[in-house]
Amino acid sequence: MSVLTRCVLVLVAGLACATPVAGASPAADAARLISVAPGPGRVVELVVHSAAMAKSVTVAVLPAPDRSANAPVLYLLNGVDGGAGPTGDWRDGGNWLTRTDADPFFAGKQVTVVMPIGGAGSYYADWRADDPVLGRQRWTTFLTRELPRVIDAEFHGSGANAIAGVSMAGTAAFQLALAAPQLYKAVGSYSGCVSTSGPQGHAIVNTVVSGQNGDPVNMWGQPSDPLWAANDPFLHAERLRGLVIYVSSGTGLPGSLDTVNGPGLHGDSMKLLDQLIIGGALDAVTALCTQQLGTRLRDLDIPATVDLRPNGTHSWGYWNDDLHRSWPPFARALGVG
Repeated sequence: MSVLTRCVLVLVAGLACATPVAGASPAADAARLISVAPGPGRVVELVVHSAAMAKSVTVAVLPAPDRSANAPVLYLLNGVDGGAGPTGDWRDGGNWLTRTDADPFFAGKQVTVVMPIGGAGSYYADWRADDPVLGRQRWTTFLTRELPRVIDAEFHGSGANAIAGVSMAGTAAFQLALAAPQLYKAVGSYSGCVSTSGPQGHAIVNTVVSGQNGDPVNMWGQPSDPLWAANDPFLHAERLRGLVIYVSSGTGLPGSLDTVNGPGLHGDSMKLLDQLIIGGALDAVTALCTQQLGTRLRDLDIPATVDLRPNGTHSWGYWNDDLHRSWPPFARALGVG
């Protein structure tokens, strides 16, 4: 039993365990577990040092209920701000653990749920150059090579993994599936635009990255650079064959959750107005992207669930429902009964 596993058992007893982990890998070029601490609910909060990015990353984990048995892993990626709040603490941010019922929803399911924190505006990619504002971005390496080794070792990973994300991270989930084709059995995008090349893709990516004060040139170069096409899952959709695929989006039209008492709005009419105008416009765009991807997958005869809702905005209430709807095919892919 590893140090972290023993620590998790201590957490169950209600005791704190936030000291640095002994016995971490001594290799300077290897990812290593720095610390573990109890979070709210079932959350175990890890700090993992990424050798690729030369920094430590906070990772919130919902352990599988039977922690002594092997369990598949579901990686859930956050949107444009990486799930971090204004203080840098995920508890203050909008993410899978603060804006959805992921904690209770997975409580009785034999799956480990992993939510990395950070990566704002990064597309969770390996950037070609360090950015003056966003720094060194090597998220693909971290998420496909470094973090899985830590998670599997400490939480008895079964070797079966799935990955899904919202908005920017919906694109990233498909890019990661292409980057590590043997790692995942299922991939999902909720209100994402998978295509990154061409005028539409360039415009969306530029808006997302520059919105976080990053320079897209540092990610994949000038628009004419082959890296843009190389990182476009729409162009390389044939390589997705064999994966369980789930993609969804609203159309931007107001839906049942777009009311002043809707999820996360707490009676705030200004938040509702923002959700209707900005969130409506965003899902109008992602609806087109989702429809285009669905058509391409059908043309390639690649099975996929394409859930294009008749209404709904770019907001967590709908993504919570999407997570519920995508779980049955994900569970089958992961072998969870």
